[in-house]
Amino acid sequence: DESVRSYQSKPMGRLRISSTVGFGERILLPLLEEFSQLYPDVSLDVSLSDELSTLGRDEVDIAIRGGYAPNERVLAIRLMSNQFIPVASPDYLARMGTPVHPRELVDHKGLYFRTPTGPIPWICELDGQWQEVSAQVAAVSNSGKWLAEKAVKGQGILMSPRWSLAHYMERGELQELFFDPLLQVTQNTDLAIYLLYQKQRYLVPKVKVAVDFIVARVKANPLDVTA
Repeated sequence: DESVRSYQSKPMGRLRISSTVGFGERILLPLLEEFSQLYPDVSLDVSLSDELSTLGRDEVDIAIRGGYAPNERVLAIRLMSNQFIPVASPDYLARMGTPVHPRELVDHKGLYFRTPTGPIPWICELDGQWQEVSAQVAAVSNSGKWLAEKAVKGQGILMSPRWSLAHYMERGELQELFFDPLLQVTQNTDLAIYLLYQKQRYLVPKVKVAVDFIVARVKANPLDVTA
């Protein structure tokens, strides 16, 4: 058993990590460059996908996901908030106006993120009921980066995680919109990014150092760890 053989030995061997595409490209991959310098005997096998992965079945040591299914054999560590916020470019807002009520979105263009189950609708609570208040579809993609670039070019309003938009907002390329009532992508207000691993795998040195490293680095500066 690898857990027994590797106990108290130095980190080495192949480490299999699965991550969502956006978090992987923006945050995880730059961090793994530093990890490889610290642990040169660990070879990385990284998959970026928004499909749900099963740690045991898919032979993944560590999975990073926006949410998790409770399982007594799997530990989930909350890395950071995954709150979605609406944004648009100053140019778009100058041309189309700044909506403040969700019902105004019918007159606007929307850029939609697609998950494995389909495009994410925009919803809000109106008159005591959750209702879809989506805008006219300008583009749909599972590439958050491409959608953000289209938003920067003034092609529509985008709902995306705050952490993925931070650098665009800091440069003034996108600005947050504020709706009353609140515009959301789910009724759950506590969306988060989780690091998942099988409990017994933490005994394996390569898994332990990777879990500890990723958690420490992301929590130290969750919005811009690559700066």
